[in-house]
Amino acid sequence: MTPTPPSAGWLEGRQHSLPVRIYYEDTDFTGVVYHANYLRYFERGRSDFLRLVGVSHTDLLDQPEPAAFTVVRMTLDFRRPARVDDALHVLTTYDRTKGPRLFIRQKIMRGDELICEAEVEAACINLQGRPCKPPAGLLTKLAPLFA
Repeated sequence: MTPTPPSAGWLEGRQHSLPVRIYYEDTDFTGVVYHANYLRYFERGRSDFLRLVGVSHTDLLDQPEPAAFTVVRMTLDFRRPARVDDALHVLTTYDRTKGPRLFIRQKIMRGDELICEAEVEAACINLQGRPCKPPAGLLTKLAPLFA
């Protein structure tokens, strides 16, 4: 049997959807997802969104002028607890860019229930950690998906 690569999720219009299953290791002693793990799920959503549109983090580092992303601001609103064995979806929308910054909205859903939502501001940086404009190829791939 040929192994299948892990899914990077799918796009529905401008929004990316990534399924996430909650495992025991994700929870605290009460069986509720530990709050810091939501940051990891949101990171996976942002990364797999980019991967799905044809931009990987290794591609960004292999550019003539290597670049990466750093989160400079994130606001989280926790609405309901997620629990062990829950099947969730991380929904990610890249809204716009301004100079080196990317503005992203994310939600974690259990069916129709909102579990957590985030507003994220990320910045493109060079290998010295200084802000730089995102590579043109990235902007070309994201432009049709901006609001």
